[in-house]
Amino acid sequence: LYQILLQRADEEHPITVPQLIGELDLRGIRAERKSVYDDLEALRLFGLDVQSRKGRSPGWFVGRREFELPELKLLVDVVQSSRFITRKKSDALIRKLEGLASSHQARQLQRQVYVSGRVKAMNESIYYNVDKLHTALSARKSITFRYFDYDMHRNKVFRREGRRYAVSPYGLIWNSENYYLVAYDISNQEMRHYRVDKMADIVVTNLPRSGQEQYPNFQVASYGQKHFAMYSGKEMTVTLRGLQSMAGVVWDRFGQDIILVPDGESHFRVTLSLVMSPQFLGWLFALDGIELVAPQEAVDLYRQRLVSIQAAYQDASL
Repeated sequence: LYQILLQRADEEHPITVPQLIGELDLRGIRAERKSVYDDLEALRLFGLDVQSRKGRSPGWFVGRREFELPELKLLVDVVQSSRFITRKKSDALIRKLEGLASSHQARQLQRQVYVSGRVKAMNESIYYNVDKLHTALSARKSITFRYFDYDMHRNKVFRREGRRYAVSPYGLIWNSENYYLVAYDISNQEMRHYRVDKMADIVVTNLPRSGQEQYPNFQVASYGQKHFAMYSGKEMTVTLRGLQSMAGVVWDRFGQDIILVPDGESHFRVTLSLVMSPQFLGWLFALDGIELVAPQEAVDLYRQRLVSIQAAYQDASL
């Protein structure tokens, strides 16, 4: 009865006792009205929100479920639009989410989310990579793995000629539509990040996590905020000056805790600690109304970047 109620009935599609008896009979279970009523009461006492409705469409259904339909729709949309989950894994996970709703509600979960330029990852092992990384994180253990890129023929090309990386995981970050592992690189003795879908042959070792002495107060969230699109560069404290209408753009990128200081009637200034990567400079270049004003070293780097781009287009032959 528990399975039938969850799979076949909901508030919009209640199921009658004769129908319940018929469903049980299809499963080789003989039942009569009194026993069904007794079992429905037992399920209610067990904690299932069994409800009945009278009127034009009478019957029984489950009121409150573990996941409400709007929650399942949101989860389906997230899975379908996530770049790091392959198409095959997305379809399999959505089918499992449909199993949490009634058969009638499941039809509403068969939806398509279209995201401009959506490209799905090619690495099918992403699920198992994430699981192993969470195991290492919870156990505070180091890991080893191989790291690769794709060539123009979609073949894996392993870095370091296939030699294994040895790192201590500190956290996972979702950034620029990709999953990254933030970890302490044991050989270089510094924090680095790695695309999870480009990791292969992950092994959780028995070695304890290292890096605490070098990074006693390390915050994964702060690391992710400083690295635009998870690219590396020199870390600096910079000051931006922008039009007041651009305040939302800054808050969207750096969070609501960032303090904007008024600068005249129409502008603000904000001081940020971030990595001077090409991606940050590209973000800045795309914004009309925000300028980099300090320190001079950062301004010079930005100017050099703009000059090099201009020179490349001037020298290019049509």
